[in-house]
Amino acid sequence: MDLNQLFKNPCPIIGVVHLLPLPTSPRWGGSLKAVIDRAEQEAAALASGGVDAIIVENFFDAPFTKGQVDPAIVSAMTLVLHRLMNLVPLPFGLNVLRNDAQSALAIATCVKAQFIRVNVLTGVMATDQGIIEGQAHHLLRYRRELGSDVKILADVLVKHARPLGSPNLTTAVQDTIERGLADGVILSGWSTGSPPNLEDLELARAAANGTPVFIGSGASWENISSLMQAADGVIVSSSLKRHGRREQPIDPIRVSQFVEAARRSSSAKSPAIQQSSVKLHS
Repeated sequence: MDLNQLFKNPCPIIGVVHLLPLPTSPRWGGSLKAVIDRAEQEAAALASGGVDAIIVENFFDAPFTKGQVDPAIVSAMTLVLHRLMNLVPLPFGLNVLRNDAQSALAIATCVKAQFIRVNVLTGVMATDQGIIEGQAHHLLRYRRELGSDVKILADVLVKHARPLGSPNLTTAVQDTIERGLADGVILSGWSTGSPPNLEDLELARAAANGTPVFIGSGASWENISSLMQAADGVIVSSSLKRHGRREQPIDPIRVSQFVEAARRSSSAKSPAIQQSSVKLHS
């Protein structure tokens, strides 16, 4: 399967819906209807602005657990994702923060979403939640048991974390793909809203050897033209929010501006670059 088949675009733009606090999270407001209403508004704004896909995250549930989330979180995210998929005819994915990939895969499989994001698939990272170890061996076996074809997009040296040791970026990308069996890799800056540097993207893309590389944070209409020259797709959120502030709702005008800039940069790529890394692992 290739990017064009999955996202209907060889250089996909994936917009993010940050869910309001969910049941059992510290800032839960007591109304699931409010969560759903906000999510529907944001999904509609992303779709009207022209994104190719949407990923849903329990972003405002911080502080996060480093392992399995509460069943109420799983139930709420399943309900919200199902509602959004009935509202917007786009490919959907989800990320269950901080690193509950098994719940994400279960939800995605049940509602027939297309992909999940996994912050730590392989390796060991020191985070504000503690030490997180990749569980690729469990996740890939679970996907096989479910008979699922949900794709796994995995962060490499994920933001808001530091690796234990000093791994080489090239080796980390190769291990995530060859040993973790990721279908695509994601490269971010050091924190939410911080972009990866162009040199790292170029290194990651060379190491990925045809597996798609996504920009995972910090993309804006000002920098996307340069970043997309070394990437195959982008996951974007903060710069699409009103006034560029992550706590604000999605601004459809900012979405349109970003999409226009990203499309121009994608069309400017040479045919050789566009064809070099559009394949997902089957």
